[in-house]
Amino acid sequence: MTPLRPTASLLVQLLTLTSLTLVTAWAMSTALLFLLPPPAPDFYRTSEIERTYRGSPPTFTERQPLMRIVQDKPPAPLLEGPTIPSIRAKIAEDLGVPITDIVLAGERGPLSDRRVGRIIRDRAARAGMSSEEHFLINPFQVGVRQPDGRWAVVRTEPKFGLNDWQQRVALWFALSALLMTPVAWMFARRLSKPIQVFAQAAERLGRDPKAPPLELRGPAEISMAARAFNEMQQRLQRYVEDRTAMVGAIAHDLRTPLTRLRFRIESLPEEQRAKYASDLDQMEEMIAATLAFVRDATKTGERTPLELSSLVESLCDEMAETGAKTEVEQGEKVVLEGDPMALRRLVANLLENAVKFGGQARARVFQDAGHAVVEIDDDGPGIPPADSERVFEPFYRREPSRNRQTGGIGLGLAVVRTIARGHGGDVHLTNRSGGGLRARVELPL
Repeated sequence: MTPLRPTASLLVQLLTLTSLTLVTAWAMSTALLFLLPPPAPDFYRTSEIERTYRGSPPTFTERQPLMRIVQDKPPAPLLEGPTIPSIRAKIAEDLGVPITDIVLAGERGPLSDRRVGRIIRDRAARAGMSSEEHFLINPFQVGVRQPDGRWAVVRTEPKFGLNDWQQRVALWFALSALLMTPVAWMFARRLSKPIQVFAQAAERLGRDPKAPPLELRGPAEISMAARAFNEMQQRLQRYVEDRTAMVGAIAHDLRTPLTRLRFRIESLPEEQRAKYASDLDQMEEMIAATLAFVRDATKTGERTPLELSSLVESLCDEMAETGAKTEVEQGEKVVLEGDPMALRRLVANLLENAVKFGGQARARVFQDAGHAVVEIDDDGPGIPPADSERVFEPFYRREPSRNRQTGGIGLGLAVVRTIARGHGGDVHLTNRSGGGLRARVELPL
């Protein structure tokens, strides 16, 4: 096994990713502060405000339009500043109303940057405004008391969506996120790859208990889990091999006392000798079947690409030549990695059971959800649902006799399930609605 070479732990890698993200966010904020120009609010001449009050608002291309509304209360909060009294007086004079009927309101804080003041002055100069002309900076509300006591208020129309500054900030963050995406993807792949390989190794162990040990390079935590996984796999293999070898040894050692019993019954009368001989034959048959089961369980064949449909068709043809009623439906070609001899025995056992207990066998092969599926139907009586799992236990037979014509030893279905699970799949028996039994084998592709 290739030695594992651990890299930095998951904790260190996650801290690195978090730190990198924070540094990137700090860099973006710094660049946003120093590189992008500050937002410059819109400004409006008093003449433009007065035109809007009179019902003929001017048209703007870059600024929000002005609107006139009537409300019961004066606008608030009041604006304060050295130029506010002169602006009120100018508007009152132009509109011909007392200065007490003019209210200037709005929420204004200090300009965010000195550059904003310069930008406003430059824009005012480009608009042809003189240094003595009055203007208000948005947001503002100019209220004029009406004869009925209500207030006509001039203000900018509310804008839906993002303003220019917000759009620039959003674009800046979108570009920054786009630049960070490859970095995040590489870190995510680096963190997830060892876990993905670990999961694949666990799945491979389910398909092949004798799969090679896990070879994994990754964080220290994953390396520790890999070593524990390999040790667990070795312990499981030793446990299964020890139990299987014990059963094989017991079955093998029973041959000797059975041979002695055969010599001893030779002195018995003919009638008794025949009965004892029949029992001994059944015991030897059980021992031979057990040894074959142990041999097949401990000896794993080489996995090669196998066309499953052809295997099932050839077995059905061979059994049909001996007089068995077997048929196979023509279907798609299904190729998988498997032990040809083991899979051949799996299918043969199911076909023989279908013919023996159901009179005939109808087989089909197809793909379903990433699995190769073999289904074999018969026309027999089926089995009780309570026995659908017990029939896979070694030496369990629903028919109690050990007669070759009425049943076998009880290892056929146990072998089938052992082979199926050794390939990472499984087998199930279900009663068909129209009568008969269906054996369904699912093997991963």
